[in-house]
Amino acid sequence: MYINVNFKFTGVVKTVNSKKIIKFFIPNQNIYLWIIGILVLILFRYNIIISLIGGVIFVYLVYYKATTTYKSEERWKEIVENLTLDIDAATQNILLDLPFPLLIIKKDGEVIWYNSYFREACKVETNILSMKITDLLTDIDLNDINKIIGNKNSINYSLGEKIFKVFSNAVESINSEDILMLYWLDITDYELIKQNYISEKPLIAYIQIDNYDEVLQDSSESYRPLINAVIDRKINAWAKELDAFIKKYETDKYIMVFEQKYLSPLEEKRFNILDIIRETQSGNKIPVTLSIGVGNSQNSLSFMDSQRLSKSALDIALARGGDQCVVKKDEKISYYGGKSQAIEKRTKVKARVKAHGIKELIQNSDKVYILGHQIPDVDCLGAALGIYRCSKFLDKETNIIFNKSNPSVDILYETLIKNNYSDVFISSEIASKNITSNTLVIAVDVHRRSFVEDSNILDKAEKIIIIDHHRRGSDFIDDAVMVYLEPYASSTCELVSEIIEYMDEGIKLEEVEATALLAGIYMDTKNFSFRTGVRTFEAASFLKRKGADINKCKQLLKDDKDIFVAKIEAVKDAEITEENMAIASIDYTSDKIKLIVAQTADELLNLQGVNASFVIAQDDGVAIISGRSLGDVNVQVILEKLGGGGHLSVAGAQLENVSNEEAKIMLKQEIKDYIREGEDK
Repeated sequence: MYINVNFKFTGVVKTVNSKKIIKFFIPNQNIYLWIIGILVLILFRYNIIISLIGGVIFVYLVYYKATTTYKSEERWKEIVENLTLDIDAATQNILLDLPFPLLIIKKDGEVIWYNSYFREACKVETNILSMKITDLLTDIDLNDINKIIGNKNSINYSLGEKIFKVFSNAVESINSEDILMLYWLDITDYELIKQNYISEKPLIAYIQIDNYDEVLQDSSESYRPLINAVIDRKINAWAKELDAFIKKYETDKYIMVFEQKYLSPLEEKRFNILDIIRETQSGNKIPVTLSIGVGNSQNSLSFMDSQRLSKSALDIALARGGDQCVVKKDEKISYYGGKSQAIEKRTKVKARVKAHGIKELIQNSDKVYILGHQIPDVDCLGAALGIYRCSKFLDKETNIIFNKSNPSVDILYETLIKNNYSDVFISSEIASKNITSNTLVIAVDVHRRSFVEDSNILDKAEKIIIIDHHRRGSDFIDDAVMVYLEPYASSTCELVSEIIEYMDEGIKLEEVEATALLAGIYMDTKNFSFRTGVRTFEAASFLKRKGADINKCKQLLKDDKDIFVAKIEAVKDAEITEENMAIASIDYTSDKIKLIVAQTADELLNLQGVNASFVIAQDDGVAIISGRSLGDVNVQVILEKLGGGGHLSVAGAQLENVSNEEAKIMLKQEIKDYIREGEDK
């Protein structure tokens, strides 16, 4: 039944004003009676007969007013009561005939009434009156229901194969006890449409062959067409499995569009196309590796946003050394693969371009501040000295931000002070006060905002350059004007040595600067035994020509007796797991604990049968973990799960308010997950 109600608004203002005037001249009837009574009393003084007649009339009027008022009230009460009965009957009929499930419960969850639609939705044959709703629907929470009482919020709940949106309303019963009415609206069709829409949402993936040029250069010319054909065939076959569109837009680059429903299976298989391509053997001497970037925006439907996320994800994959896939879901980033060492880029074109770009930025700045990471090591300080010399060569006011020395650089720092470098170093507090809009900040050996010496410097600086060799992490300094991030490099000192070489031939390094740069390479390569390539030795040769002293280099890296003894004790008590990984826990307390942890992890790799090592210690209430590997185990992937980062073979993590034993348990779990993921592939 439909009721049409029409409103006529013509002359509303005029009508309202007229009613006010009439009401003013027709006051309440009681006032008339008071006036008549007063007049009768006045007449009694002048004419008794007339006043008596008036009195009789007055009494009659009072009686008439009382009886009519009583009858009106009774009539109105009867109308209201009849209306209430009609409404109650209509309400009952509505409750019984509602075309969706309805459940009425007490505050404590006891079922006191339900309609047939609810019984059908629950698929129950027995009487459920007096049952608790939490017994009937085991995964429903009364607290969630109480939160949506009387507002427009709702909760979604599945009953059998259907999905309902549940609304709640509190009603006062006859005995003044609140009861809850739960309205169940079937949204199954809507949810299916929504799920289909999400699953069919197109995603963009950028695919790039990391080492295309190197693979072809190292392969016989007769095999090159075959290598290209095999790579194309495998990538296209993979795309066909996903029912995806794929297009090769450069010799080593592809773009693929696929539906979102395929993303979860790809993540479960950990993008096994990375392993398929790496195992390609068609006359190539170097394994072929891929980098894949996938963007999946949950907050936007724009293709442009999806493309932007995918491109950013690919950049992260490349910056982390390649041979991996990065899936970027808005701000959440997931990593898959990355279990092979980054291939060294033999061409130095990029180094030359970056050197000239850095030179131009320095020349166009009024001053230069060089910023390292917290608790700097020799690689960090050596790289800072190299950039300092470049900037001074270009006649720019330059300082290295250095708040406090630590055991790993004490010898180098004291050597620099003896060589009149004290004016080179300034505190971050002073630097922060003197930063202008034209100040250039160069971050060396660090690219993560949370790891820099002082993040306030980055907040104030408008021009930032990043020079680093670590694999890119999620906490990246996004607002840099130039990024030189090369995970293949052995150290930041190697990258800086190439920058010095290509920036200007006239740059002359002081002996202590060249030695510090060489010491940084020497330390990060573990005496040129790890992660060394052709360019590593070329950088060392360049520094030697510039006056680096290898003997002084070794002096800068010498240990004292306490560190040596602590390392021996830790190695002696180390546990070797079934996965051929050594784990040591150090209870020794020292201001040199971080240095001890790092060097102990290096020493454990010398044990037979150990593929990776982890050392745990406490430093001011923080559990620090240092990880090392020979290349077969990606310690970065393991420690990233604990909030750390680093390289495939060198990584670290810090866990606040965690004991050594707790850290060890967490570490073992991540190692097991890492091994299991490898087996699943």
